[in-house]
Amino acid sequence: MTQQTPTAAMPAHTTVGEVLAGQVIAVTGADQGYGRTVSAALARAGASVVLIGNNSETLAAAASQLEHAGGTAVPIKADVGVPLDWLSAQTRILDIYGSLHGIVHLADKRAHAEFTMLSENEWMDLFNCNVKSSVAIAQIIRRRLPGTWLTLIGPHTDERGLHVHPQRGAVQGLVENAHRENLRLNLLLPSRASSSDDTLDRPLSNAVLALAAPGMASLRGNVIEVPLPPLPKLRVQEDYPL
Repeated sequence: MTQQTPTAAMPAHTTVGEVLAGQVIAVTGADQGYGRTVSAALARAGASVVLIGNNSETLAAAASQLEHAGGTAVPIKADVGVPLDWLSAQTRILDIYGSLHGIVHLADKRAHAEFTMLSENEWMDLFNCNVKSSVAIAQIIRRRLPGTWLTLIGPHTDERGLHVHPQRGAVQGLVENAHRENLRLNLLLPSRASSSDDTLDRPLSNAVLALAAPGMASLRGNVIEVPLPPLPKLRVQEDYPL
């Protein structure tokens, strides 16, 4: 059953402190969008955050920013749509830290075209980024790190088009049945794309932190819709003749 979080799962003034101290958590797509926001929230909560993405420069910049703010972060370049890339990244994390407690995987790539104009290449890219990568990460942690939890951030609920339903359905089915393999998976469905503003996107970060908390280890198989405040409308400045 799909659940819905309140708009503010954790008050803005709440001090998270070191609730995740000692935890090593990997975040995919960590150099942009929700990945960047979630990584910052995890670091503030005391976790050692592994930033995973495709761009070495932006990952290094994001890690440097978190370190400057007092957090602990390590960048690792990897294409998580390729299982061997994820396996290599996971092995490196274990070499550095000796453990990997949790993973936040961004499986929310959006289409640029409407359903009727969606090319086969774009569909396969969406499938690889959102579905194939989620299954591969779950499979690899089941084989090698069965105690590691996985939180997926899936296709946004405001996304339209027939193509989004098989993606969301596949990811939801994976999460709801992961207990059959004794895996701890949960799925968050934000109401829109990232605003790149930590304040506006805080409800999603709060939901990630809640699921990551050690006391919530029994939570699994949940599909949670996360309402987010709407993006501010841009004012169009009119040009008046002199």
